[in-house]
Amino acid sequence: MNDGRSRPPVRVATCSLAQHALDFEGNKRRIAESISRAKEKGARYRLGPELEIPGYGCQDHFLENDTFRHSWQVLADLLVDEKLTYGIVCDIGIPAIHRGVRYNCRVFVLDGKILLVRPKLYMANDGNYREHRYFTPWQFGRKNEVYVLPDIVRQVTKQKTCPFGFFVLDFHDACLAAETCEELFTPRSPHILLGLNGVDIISNGSGSHHQLRKLNTRVNLMKNATSKGGGAYL
Repeated sequence: MNDGRSRPPVRVATCSLAQHALDFEGNKRRIAESISRAKEKGARYRLGPELEIPGYGCQDHFLENDTFRHSWQVLADLLVDEKLTYGIVCDIGIPAIHRGVRYNCRVFVLDGKILLVRPKLYMANDGNYREHRYFTPWQFGRKNEVYVLPDIVRQVTKQKTCPFGFFVLDFHDACLAAETCEELFTPRSPHILLGLNGVDIISNGSGSHHQLRKLNTRVNLMKNATSKGGGAYL
């Protein structure tokens, strides 16, 4: 019931990190620092870059299972710190293998637990980008499946599985959903449907090669998404 009172503001944090390919220890340190700084500023949600754990530019190393294994080891290390992810939803870029298929994903964690894994729907495959070489786009729309978590994560979170697919997180004070990089640039961007369904906050964890004037394109698309759908696009 609407009692006429407005909801309190929700503070969110985005970060652009100097991540390096296969620098798992350095990348982990920078992710942890960004989460700590977001919490210090009073943020309830922290958005990180695409594939921030292994680094976006791993190229053919994404074809190696060790890259995935080490990425989930880093996530387990982040979750084992009881204070780090408590009280803040952390949206972290990570690769995942689900039913033998490699996906470019975002994992949402809160209070030391994994809420869900959200695979990327559209791959960047033009210009400098060859994401189809390493990853498969999620082709099942809003269908959700059960993801079997790696052993190293199970030992920390005591969870065997988590949801895998396209999701909206509905909290008491806001409704949150995510896109990943290329999904902002496609004609069928998920944020259109999400906005029409009342999602307040739409985030986009992005990673890309350096490209002249791409920032201008990105900012214009973000402004357009916000003006059409309302709420906030990060």
